[in-house]
Amino acid sequence: MLFNRMETGRASISDAVYMEVITGLHGTTMPNILAAAGLAMVGAITTYETGDGVAAVLTVAGIVVTIVRLIEIFAFRRRLSRSPQLDRAEAAIWERRYVAGTVATALVLGVFAARGIVLGDALCSVMAIGIGFGFGAGVVARLALRPVAALLDLIAIAAPAAIVTFIQPDLRHVGLGLLILMYVVASFEMVRLSFNASINQITLKRQYEQLSRLDPMTGVANRLVLAADLPAMLAAGTIAVHTLDLDRFKEANDKFGHPVGDALLKHVAGRLKAIAASDDLVVRMGGDEFVVVQRAAADAEAMAGRIVQAISAPYDVAGHAIELGVSVGVAVAPGDGRTAEALLSRSDKALYRAKESRGGYVLARQLRTPDPTAAGQLTAEGLAA
Repeated sequence: MLFNRMETGRASISDAVYMEVITGLHGTTMPNILAAAGLAMVGAITTYETGDGVAAVLTVAGIVVTIVRLIEIFAFRRRLSRSPQLDRAEAAIWERRYVAGTVATALVLGVFAARGIVLGDALCSVMAIGIGFGFGAGVVARLALRPVAALLDLIAIAAPAAIVTFIQPDLRHVGLGLLILMYVVASFEMVRLSFNASINQITLKRQYEQLSRLDPMTGVANRLVLAADLPAMLAAGTIAVHTLDLDRFKEANDKFGHPVGDALLKHVAGRLKAIAASDDLVVRMGGDEFVVVQRAAADAEAMAGRIVQAISAPYDVAGHAIELGVSVGVAVAPGDGRTAEALLSRSDKALYRAKESRGGYVLARQLRTPDPTAAGQLTAEGLAA
């Protein structure tokens, strides 16, 4: 292997990091525009000075490739702003398109540089090689996180010019060819170093972001996640919000001590995670309060029953047999509200009613008054809030 963690496919980095990398590739159009502008200028000068039709064709080809690449970049940005969210498989297709475009650009510039050397005009060849080297420097900076693509680009830029120089009989051309190869090796070493450093930085950033979303004691999400994710989950479809408050937890905490109380909270969080589906959200709000956001809202009442049964089962903590109860308030969208604030408010009211009843669960819809006027007011408040 040429360097550590060389991508052999795309399994070397996580989905989140990979998506950030592909989005970054499409983050700017300026390198493409500058490369096309430089090629157009040098191509026009070379064609004018030498009358070479091949240089003119390569210039036009480079401009066409740039236009196609710009269209691809803008298409990716439009796709990124639409639903559903871009997944890794689709992102890989966009990556292949981007890589194909950048390799095509590199190949045109490489062949143009080789043509400049063949024509024998010193200034024109220097300008042609300069464009290729400049694009190569951009490849090192821009494609460090896609090292295979960077290597293909560097080879496409250097190979045509190197081949042309080595078939020339004089020492000057051989020296130029060796310099070009040394440039490729040095550039690829920079790609290797940048790749390892950048992946470490992105991975650390993602880990810190993930840690900032977790409750440090129980390992479930914290209340900041609820504020950020609940509106998005609500927008994606019908959900149920279960607001929980443990019964008799304070007595157990005071009797057996805080370490046992902390262990109890971890057990409770573990049972909630075991009940919840993979796409549900389990949140510790603080103290002995939890929230479970359930996507399969049609199963809301059954879910509430499972929560009560699971949390009320006995606990064995540090040799102590402990029994807790739980009160649960359940609000289901859209009947109990169409905003996160409304759902949390309704589930809270249902929770207080459950606590008044000494545990169990209460559905927010059960609190609606049978009076038609009052019911209408409650419904309007819930739907508008």
